[in-house]
Amino acid sequence: MSEARKLAAILAADIAGYSRLMGEDEARTAKAVRERREAAMPIMRAFGGRLVKTTGDGVLLEFPSVVAAVECAILIQKMMAESNAELPEAKRILYRIGVHLGDVLIDGDDIFGDGVNVAARLEGICEPGGLCISGSIYEHIEGRVCAEFANLGEQSLKNIARRVRAYALSPAAVAAARVEQPELAAGSSSSPPVSMRREPPRLSLVVLPFANLGGDPGQDYFVDGVTDSLTTDLSRIKGAFVIARSTAFTFKGKPMDVRAIGRELGVRYALEGSVERRGDRLRVNVQLLDAQSGSHLGAERFDKPLADFFDMQDEIVTRLVNQIGVELVRVEATRSERNQNPDARDLVFQGMAWSFKGLTLENVARARAFFERAIRLDPDNVAALAWTSIADLATARSFHSDDAVARLASAETAAAKALSLAPDNPLARLSLAFVFAQTKRAEQAIAHCGRALALNPNFAYAHALIGFCKALVGRAVETEAHVREALRLSPRDVEAHTWLLYVGAAKILLGRHEEAVAWLRRSIEANPNNSVAQFHLAAALAHVGRFQEARAAAAAGLAIHPQYTIARHEAVPLSDNPVYLAGRKLLFEGLRLAGLPEGAAKAG
Repeated sequence: MSEARKLAAILAADIAGYSRLMGEDEARTAKAVRERREAAMPIMRAFGGRLVKTTGDGVLLEFPSVVAAVECAILIQKMMAESNAELPEAKRILYRIGVHLGDVLIDGDDIFGDGVNVAARLEGICEPGGLCISGSIYEHIEGRVCAEFANLGEQSLKNIARRVRAYALSPAAVAAARVEQPELAAGSSSSPPVSMRREPPRLSLVVLPFANLGGDPGQDYFVDGVTDSLTTDLSRIKGAFVIARSTAFTFKGKPMDVRAIGRELGVRYALEGSVERRGDRLRVNVQLLDAQSGSHLGAERFDKPLADFFDMQDEIVTRLVNQIGVELVRVEATRSERNQNPDARDLVFQGMAWSFKGLTLENVARARAFFERAIRLDPDNVAALAWTSIADLATARSFHSDDAVARLASAETAAAKALSLAPDNPLARLSLAFVFAQTKRAEQAIAHCGRALALNPNFAYAHALIGFCKALVGRAVETEAHVREALRLSPRDVEAHTWLLYVGAAKILLGRHEEAVAWLRRSIEANPNNSVAQFHLAAALAHVGRFQEARAAAAAGLAIHPQYTIARHEAVPLSDNPVYLAGRKLLFEGLRLAGLPEGAAKAG
């Protein structure tokens, strides 16, 4: 009897000519098959995969991430090719691998259903030593996996009612693919060869914090705003992988070795530069660097009136794309949404500077004051409206606010106006998605995040918010994969602690309390001052019987937020989904076991 349905990335593999090999030398073949399978397991685990089951000649694996499934498949085939290199052709063991993203039914540790069937059928049409993936997989990995897939078109697969578009890697294309060797589990004796290490994606970039050459430290916020705006524009290039601003800015004010940064972030290029603001003129110098060798690839200087700031941005992006040598499909030059009032823009940059310090109540209040001033100068300033909405949401859901209902209403009004002014602005989309996520409209939030990602595929916050919302609609098992993608795009993000909390909370909803403890400890390591993470950790620890640690976590949370009560928390459900509500009961059971105060319910 199936227990649940979920969306999963499924990898099915079998051995070509297995019966013939067994017939020639059964004992040797069985031993070789077992050794190859054991060698592949550390790779699978390093990519977050789960071994569902094995058959005589094959394996079925499940992954939390589409990219992870494909990159794992490529590395396994590379490992097999090296193992076969010195063997006569007749004795080589060749895997065929199929990968599909689809619905599966869960039955204990087993999975079955359409997702598994399609993966198995794709494996059946795969060239030995190669890889065959479905169109649903290809849509997710295009531009994110360094491999050249051939389009096989629509395929009729055995016992599959619909035709399935398929893409393939030949053995030669597998050999040419560039996939980074993951960090293997401690104690693993299996180490894939160095040749398997992935080079960064072809168009991968980090915009490092620009230097302030004006001599006035008070202008740092403006220089940071220029850097942030450039990052946003570059993120909209189709096929680009651009590190999020929050991670890039962790290098600010530190000695920077561009090669070390490239290795850490997994990017091929780095952009660095300087900004000098004098009166009504702006001078920007930019340098494009090879993050692997550290060499300079080109430099440009731009000198324009401050009023032409956005024209300058477009020019910088276009020249960069030409230097990197890729086709710029379209950079969104939506001037209608761009504020032409330099004073208001200046205030927005100052507000953003406070927001990026972390969404504490003090920082939020200071940021919001700047956004309010910008709106008074320019009522249609899209960025100011979107950031005002985000600030109000942060206040409303802090468990400190006594006017949460009014804050939520204000947030929705500002976000809706921003989106009406600029439907193609990713930040406007995200701000409204945040509102929906906090007001029992998670499905709408997911849809708006999807639109934001269509406009800016590198929007880490949108990936993380989808993960949060998946838990609210009863699909908490999918949260981890979305958060992992956000962390890939911005591993040092100032809000990473919140994203880690999303996964920990989702694990509690699923009853996976040991996993929850691990994720929540990571969240608290990233930011010890998040009381919500401390309370969730207390609940998870209580569920696994570690009551002394649970009480310590509860006390740490109350030291940060002494007004917290379980009743106040219970009074504000974020969703009416029955699966979510059933899982939520586990959270409150754990909070009570940890000894948190019951209190009386308060509105808001």
